[in-house]
Amino acid sequence: MADKRDFYEVLGVGKGASADEIKKAYRGLARKYHPDVNKAADAEAKFKEVKEAYDTLSDDQKRARYDQFGHEDPMAGMGGGQGDFGGGFGDIFDMFFGGGGGRRDPNAPQRGNDLQYTMTIEFKEAVFGKELDITIPRTESCDHCHGSGAEPGSKVDNCPTCRGTGQQEVAQNTPFGRIVNRRTCSTCGGRGKIIKDRCKVCSGSGQVKKQRKIHVKIPAGVDDGSQLRVSGEGEGGTRGGPAGDLYVVLRVKAHDFFERDGDDIYCEVPLTFAQAALGDEIEIPTLTEKVKLKIPAGTQTGTYFRLKGKGVPKLRGYGQGDQHVKVTVVTPTNLNDAQRELLRELGSTTGEATHEQHKSIFERMKKAILGD
Repeated sequence: MADKRDFYEVLGVGKGASADEIKKAYRGLARKYHPDVNKAADAEAKFKEVKEAYDTLSDDQKRARYDQFGHEDPMAGMGGGQGDFGGGFGDIFDMFFGGGGGRRDPNAPQRGNDLQYTMTIEFKEAVFGKELDITIPRTESCDHCHGSGAEPGSKVDNCPTCRGTGQQEVAQNTPFGRIVNRRTCSTCGGRGKIIKDRCKVCSGSGQVKKQRKIHVKIPAGVDDGSQLRVSGEGEGGTRGGPAGDLYVVLRVKAHDFFERDGDDIYCEVPLTFAQAALGDEIEIPTLTEKVKLKIPAGTQTGTYFRLKGKGVPKLRGYGQGDQHVKVTVVTPTNLNDAQRELLRELGSTTGEATHEQHKSIFERMKKAILGD
């Protein structure tokens, strides 16, 4: 008990707070910490703490005993305890946010679950988009019984235990009065109905597993990890409820030549020593065509050139990214004697040493280019 916080402190009210002030404080904190809203790791614990404080301070008899004994009340915990949530988080949440007094209609339409499907596509399919059909397994409403779970024409009765509410009420007498807790009905499992003649197709579940073909449109410009939402193609709803949605997660294969960064494309092309030194016009592959790129004389290895508008179409908006071309000067190998002599002459005219004890011009050039 020593570690428990003061209930007035938990709700953020003074000891002289009115019943309305306590209720208002509780409603605000219940909304803030309810696990259906707040996904923080400690949200459920805080919600329980707030609920326990409210259960005590909202009851005149419990509040009086708490003011007298605090957490050391010798009668605390009898008859179900202050921390008993009865019908659970859902009942409290519904009571405050539109659920109608803390009870859910077990026969109300329920939305189906969402589904996720992972699809692998080619690099250029992500760039330019594609339309295709996929086949997914999903649960749908049974066509034979129309989701009721009962054989057509058979009788469906209200549950005699819960009288159609889907919940049982368990009453307990305590020193503080009569406490009524609600639980899911053990007879009907919360459905509120008793099916005597179950559907022969779905065995009373109201749903069946099917393979469904779905047409998917992949827009141009998607990237690895992009997620597409296909409305109404998830699991089927129950009791006439709407279907959930299908989320298609895209995995994009790598390309042998192109690399992608956002809407920009990168590639690397080789240049001969002569092309880099003298300049040239070379042909560059892009996503859609081949284009000419002018290489200025004296171009160094690692230089980037930009091809404007040759990248990926922008997924949201207009235009395209750019293509960035990195050039790498390739050191010649397997030279014959004549070629070696020509390069020695070149080296001598540019101040390079030609003594045999020194490294060859190719070794020097390789070191300068590749950083060896």
